[in-house]
Amino acid sequence: MSDTSIRPQNMPRINTPELAQAFIYEKLDEINAQVGGGKVLLALSGGVDSSVVAALIAKAIGKRLTCVHVNHGLLRKGEPEEVCKLFTEDFPVNLVYVDASERFLGALAGVADPEQKRKIIGGLFIDVFSEEARKLHGVGFLAQGTIYPDITESKGVKAHHNVGGLPEEMHFELCEPVRLLYKDEVRMVGKQLGLPDSLVYRQPFPGPGLAVRCVGAITRDRLEALREADAIVCEEIGKMNPAPWQYFCAIPDFQTTGVKGGKRYMGWSVVIRAVNTVDAVTAQAVEIPWSMLTTIRDRIIATVPGVNRVMWDFSDKPVATIEWE
Repeated sequence: MSDTSIRPQNMPRINTPELAQAFIYEKLDEINAQVGGGKVLLALSGGVDSSVVAALIAKAIGKRLTCVHVNHGLLRKGEPEEVCKLFTEDFPVNLVYVDASERFLGALAGVADPEQKRKIIGGLFIDVFSEEARKLHGVGFLAQGTIYPDITESKGVKAHHNVGGLPEEMHFELCEPVRLLYKDEVRMVGKQLGLPDSLVYRQPFPGPGLAVRCVGAITRDRLEALREADAIVCEEIGKMNPAPWQYFCAIPDFQTTGVKGGKRYMGWSVVIRAVNTVDAVTAQAVEIPWSMLTTIRDRIIATVPGVNRVMWDFSDKPVATIEWE
């Protein structure tokens, strides 16, 4: 019996629209054969992997797919709205939107340790998702955006029948239609499915979201400043051709002196980060044009409350990591 976790050596790279379209037709048949008349549940983060899986399964079974989108309050500006619009209008599914931001931010109050923040966010996400799953009836399948690097890097951990720590009584059969694809192939499939470029070419975004870019204990004013500043950074650096592999900003947990209206005050600093990488094991800082940096600086200082300083982190990995936490 062959191991379905191993990509066949003769499997072609999906690097053309034609190959992506052929893959889609093949997977639609497979999904229908596996699910039959059943119902499928998917945790929809809004990332490219889960969104491609959602679009693919929606194309196969329509509203027998239920997507649960949990807003933990740590997403980038406009992301929850984009996800909800896409999967109610363009790819109609049974969408459950859960605004759990107050619950997450309350649990994170005063927590400064990065690993502890990750554990709180991961554990609470499982709790919220499980609560929503229990409200549903007749769901027999759990869809996941597992891709091939997830399998090779975690030795199949994501393929466990209770992936992500779901309660033992919740037994689902897994549906993982892109499990043998690499990220670039997933993007190619997403393009052929008709997903917007803003999602298909979405940058890597950590599971804990902005929590690992709001350094130290998260405060709501600093988190909102980060969200607004990040939108400006992404808009401006996204104009580079080619754009860097990843670009964002962070807000350290300290204040510095500024001057406004002739008076001194304490304000936050925003740190710009842009890198290129092939494998994320090493990364090189990207040179950002001075005119772009000054535009970003001026827009942030003028429009983001509480920020009085903009910095540029041009450290390579190693020795610096890509994220700040």
